[in-house]
Amino acid sequence: MNPIRDYKDLAVWQRGRELVREIYRITNMLPREELFGLSSQLRRAAVSIPSNIAEGYGRQALNDYIRFLKIARGSCYELETQLILCTDLGLLSEAETETADSLLKQTQKLLFSLLRSLELS
Repeated sequence: MNPIRDYKDLAVWQRGRELVREIYRITNMLPREELFGLSSQLRRAAVSIPSNIAEGYGRQALNDYIRFLKIARGSCYELETQLILCTDLGLLSEAETETADSLLKQTQKLLFSLLRSLELS
């Protein structure tokens, strides 16, 4: 196992990047009139996840790191809700959001584990 030298080595940050790429892929399928609506919200929430992981890591203070990881976790729930709304509104099918949903669940689990380990230390 490789040592963690910086935030780029964290599996949760790497998974977050994959999630961002997937969200950008599926938002390209949304109707043009959603460009400043759900599409923009989905992208912002997704980008917020790895961004907050990196920012918290860069603060080099445990309490700040935990706070930013919790913000990233909140963005996960925001993104989850937005994906549900996209299917509720018939903008995307469940099949079209399947990969994003899977990546999101993986990211949430990794975030939960990281937070738990930091809060116990």
